[in-house]
Amino acid sequence: MTEQMQADTDDALLARVAWLYYNDGLTQSEVGELLNISRIKVSRLLDAGRTSGLIQVRINSRQQGCLELETLMKRQFGLSDCRVIPNSSIDDVNLRLGQAAAQYLMQKLSHGETLSVGWGETVAHSIRMLGHTAQERGIGLYSLTGGVRTYVEGMREANWNRNVNVLPAPLVVSTPELAQALLQEPSISTLMARALEADYKLVGIGGLSETATVVTQGYIPAGEVDPLRRSGARGDILFRFYDRQGQDLSIPLHDRVVGVDLEQLRNTDRVIGAAGGPAKVGPILSALRGDILDILITDEPTALALLDATEI
Repeated sequence: MTEQMQADTDDALLARVAWLYYNDGLTQSEVGELLNISRIKVSRLLDAGRTSGLIQVRINSRQQGCLELETLMKRQFGLSDCRVIPNSSIDDVNLRLGQAAAQYLMQKLSHGETLSVGWGETVAHSIRMLGHTAQERGIGLYSLTGGVRTYVEGMREANWNRNVNVLPAPLVVSTPELAQALLQEPSISTLMARALEADYKLVGIGGLSETATVVTQGYIPAGEVDPLRRSGARGDILFRFYDRQGQDLSIPLHDRVVGVDLEQLRNTDRVIGAAGGPAKVGPILSALRGDILDILITDEPTALALLDATEI
């Protein structure tokens, strides 16, 4: 059996399991007995389907999130839209917010439209979930920065292999001169312009700690976190660090980054920030102060902390 045939067989079984469980209301044990598979396999198939986006659980209610909090967030921070997902005992907030961002975009993106994305764990989860919807609707995908490997891994898992446009460059290069030369290359400058023109832009919001993605991915050593804090950094978007007011810091590191900067992002629209958790309250608040985001997707505890915050 070829790899494609095996994938089709797996998808067919998943579709059958999902129909019996969601539409016919059978328990996982009853589905397993009917299909002659274990209850554990049924559970794993349902989890895999939700994570990959093959199964889309849609709540047909205008109160699909925390509506009151969303209204308060839009009013206080001037957002065009906001999604606040309920608090949960599940620890992986990046996974939950990645799923929420994907579901939001599934509702918004129409056939033939385009999406540009930054990099990071939350965005990667969204890309994985959006793959099947993107294929069906012919959604074009653009990267907002260099860093081919980071994007390609998520797209491969999502089977998102058409209409993909990744900047053919590293995220960070060795010298400012090389970064400028790459940014002036027609193949790169054209893709960046199209990324900024996309119907929606999805970015993660990074914190400043030894466990931040910029550290764990090896873009900056852990020893540089404290100096960045002392220079006024409160967070990063697209590997561009900003201060308490959400303004781009003037630091040498930025001169070596290949990608969209904060001013370019600020001058476009439909920029979605997806982030949450205690360590992200300060970075999110600063990004909101700097008018970098139009739309925020976060969780209930983070939204409450943002509404109460004044001095972070």
